[in-house]
Amino acid sequence: MGETGICGQTDKIKVSSANLHFGEEPPISGFNGSGTIFLTGCNLNCVYCQNYPISQMQNGREVSPLTLVDSMLRLQELGAHNINFVTPTHFNAQIADAIVAARDRGLKIPIVYNSSGYDRVEVLRMMEGLIEIYMPDMRYGDENAAQCYSSAADYPRINRAAVAEMHRQVGDLQTDENEVATRGLLIRHLVLPNNLSRSEEIFKFISEKISPDTYISLMSQYFPAFRANEYPQISRRITKKEYAVAKKLMEKYNLSNGWFQDEIL
Repeated sequence: MGETGICGQTDKIKVSSANLHFGEEPPISGFNGSGTIFLTGCNLNCVYCQNYPISQMQNGREVSPLTLVDSMLRLQELGAHNINFVTPTHFNAQIADAIVAARDRGLKIPIVYNSSGYDRVEVLRMMEGLIEIYMPDMRYGDENAAQCYSSAADYPRINRAAVAEMHRQVGDLQTDENEVATRGLLIRHLVLPNNLSRSEEIFKFISEKISPDTYISLMSQYFPAFRANEYPQISRRITKKEYAVAKKLMEKYNLSNGWFQDEIL
């Protein structure tokens, strides 16, 4: 797979759901919930995707840009702290138009760009000024694993450039008096079995090239979903030891802001 760009150049956008969601990181969900819009499809082909009915099997319904704008405004009326677009990359053109239209109609809450991190810099620059909060994955520090499990050998290179551009646009994560996010970068890192995510390379990059103040969600929630059982190295959950090693690596690179998921193991 090569670099990704603006795809889905039609008037329609495919959506799985649009609801208040309380399962995001604390500053995203807050106390009222995140206005989460799950978009159908994905620009990666992860064999272990936990949301594969949406991302790989294309479950969802086509809606017009006007319907998308109405959904954003409805979520704001319900008290959402933000509008959270999940896997937006392949619908960036439509999303950009919808954000502008929604702002014109009174949308005031921040926009969260919740992506795989496999985003081309040129496309992210087109979103500048429209996105307040970037929440990308940093999934792989190794090209071989990226190719084997997500069909994206160039993921590490594209991902690092994308995260640097996101940080340039919005800076470190900022929160209000209620500790709800208002602007900035929040990185998710999913720990994979057998060190396939190469956590040390990723944390070293974040600390040295992005910011040691970066907020990181260190996720232990991996389980062998979708086609993962076809691949022996990812056909099990991670161990407590593997997660503890990842936490120690964050400490090694002085990354102290963020959240852990020890309770899941």
